[in-house]
Amino acid sequence: MNEEIAAKCLSELGSPTRLSVFRLLVKAGPDGMVVGDIQRRLQIPASTLSHHIARLSWTGLVEQRRQGRQLHCSTRPGIMDDLITFLTAECCTGFDTADYADTTAA
Repeated sequence: MNEEIAAKCLSELGSPTRLSVFRLLVKAGPDGMVVGDIQRRLQIPASTLSHHIARLSWTGLVEQRRQGRQLHCSTRPGIMDDLITFLTAECCTGFDTADYADTTAA
């Protein structure tokens, strides 16, 4: 994952509704959920939910698959782990003093 993809994912997860949808799908596991079940659980109008799922799909956080007349949504394998790994990759590694200028000097 790179900064552009991470920023896109985080931007879309910045919506409370999309974050709720994503968290519900994470909870559902690899089988995901049928769109109608997501709608009922989160009490989101169908047209609104469709928009939010499309945005999550655009980022690659969610994938959709049709099974007969039903549309199943699930998180993409590894995407959440990739995002968390990207965010924490340099945790506690410290800074090289050459990496930044001393802004306290006058």
